[in-house]
Amino acid sequence: MKKAFTMVELVFVIVVIGILSAVAVPKLAPIVSDAKDAKGKATLSSVRSAISTQRQKLILQGTFGGITKLRNGNTGVFTKFVYKDSSGNEVNGSNVLDYDLPTTCAGNGCWSTSNGITYTYTRPGIDCTFKLKKNRFVDETNGGCTELLTQ
Repeated sequence: MKKAFTMVELVFVIVVIGILSAVAVPKLAPIVSDAKDAKGKATLSSVRSAISTQRQKLILQGTFGGITKLRNGNTGVFTKFVYKDSSGNEVNGSNVLDYDLPTTCAGNGCWSTSNGITYTYTRPGIDCTFKLKKNRFVDETNGGCTELLTQ
């Protein structure tokens, strides 16, 4: 005599798995959004820290003419600093981040720019806009992205 599952037992297992997944999936969906926001918050903090560090480094070198923009490479955003030297010439400086963020990203949780001065972080409901202004990375969203700014 062969030992096997009956059709009723298999249907019962499938129904139980379906019920569990119907309960679990809605609970897990916000976790992905929270993780993307945490990544955006960490990137924002890293860029701000890098700008501050570069600014101090340039002041100590005596070549500080102001960080004019953050150059973007073919593979990512936030690639290199662009600043003015003591003669007023634009110079490509060191890397902003140790890693490049992808320039192409579908959906939410992505950084993008068109000019190296204004950056947009795409998220559900609102796009957060940050601008390099007076050597600082400032929120231009009128308070819509304050949770990204908090530590």
